[in-house]
Amino acid sequence: MLFDRMESGRASISDAVHLEVITGFHGTTMPTILAAACQAMVGAITTYETGDLVTAALTVAGVAVAIVRLFEIFAFRRRLARSPRLGRMEAARWERLYVTGTVVTALILGLFAARSIVLGDALCCVMAIGIGFGFGAGVVARLALRPVAALLDLVAIAAPAAIVTFLQPDLRHVGLGLLILMYVVASFEMVRLSFNASINQITLKRQFEQLSRVDPMTGVANRSVLATDLPAMLAAGTIAVHTLDLDRFKEANDRFGHPVGDALLKQVAGRLRAIAAPEDLLVRMGGDEFVLVQRTADDAEAMAMRIVQAIGAPYDIDGQTVELGVSVGIAVAPDDGRTAEALLSRSDKALYRAKERRGGYVLARELRTTAASGQTVSEGLAA
Repeated sequence: MLFDRMESGRASISDAVHLEVITGFHGTTMPTILAAACQAMVGAITTYETGDLVTAALTVAGVAVAIVRLFEIFAFRRRLARSPRLGRMEAARWERLYVTGTVVTALILGLFAARSIVLGDALCCVMAIGIGFGFGAGVVARLALRPVAALLDLVAIAAPAAIVTFLQPDLRHVGLGLLILMYVVASFEMVRLSFNASINQITLKRQFEQLSRVDPMTGVANRSVLATDLPAMLAAGTIAVHTLDLDRFKEANDRFGHPVGDALLKQVAGRLRAIAAPEDLLVRMGGDEFVLVQRTADDAEAMAMRIVQAIGAPYDIDGQTVELGVSVGIAVAPDDGRTAEALLSRSDKALYRAKERRGGYVLARELRTTAASGQTVSEGLAA
């Protein structure tokens, strides 16, 4: 029952939160460097004072594992900076590498502390156990969102030392062993509490970030999303930007009232969502203006025709039939622009030409053709 709450919380973590957690694991190299430096110092002193080769071997192993872990951290950072974005499965592989490194480090430190107890040098024993306790405190802070990994680390640190103390059945060693076990229990309780608090905090943060990107009226993205998502979509390949403006919406809003107008906007957004692909971006710019960014631009004109047909179909609002139209301007990258600003500007110009023709759609390339030849712009009309 101890892990039930943790496992249910872990299962509810989204891909974005999962990646944020793993990125946080790799956010600093200082704990790894400090643990290796401390073990190197204490190992050198203990080896010098006792001449124990086992301590020397464990010290070398601890430093070697720390170097490998540093390479893993830097490799993750380089991968994070490259495209494509890390998926859940790949992120999980990086997580396993990191956790494996922490468990191996914890086991080496646990054996290091156990060996110091066997050697019987009081000061060296205090220093070695202190390193283990310090590493355990870091585990509580860093791995709270992965409680199973945290428990493995704590057990790996404490078990060797506890076993050694209980094998020497005098009162002092038994007391030390009990203190070590109580440290593990207390540390894991801190992991449990920190896990619950961290999951709630990260989830709330993501929810607020998501809410800041959503238009509360229609549930589609708001215009702030264009500033971040449109350049990224443009960099990934050819796209088409459809700028939409509803025809006769103001008349319907004035005639039937704002509640009907709000319901119309929600239904328009629903129809646009239905014809957009999952990878497309649908944005409400404000009022009765929308932008649909089509990730695959090969059928941009066909998409415009579907938009005109879908939005032009009658609406039933509380038993009242309302009819709207739509004007659409389309700009396709890279022919109509290589930047987000250029595409939005040219699709907007095409939209105004469509509105002059009282609805339908106009391609931005037709405006260029007209400017070059002086001929009338050909206009796409609803079927």
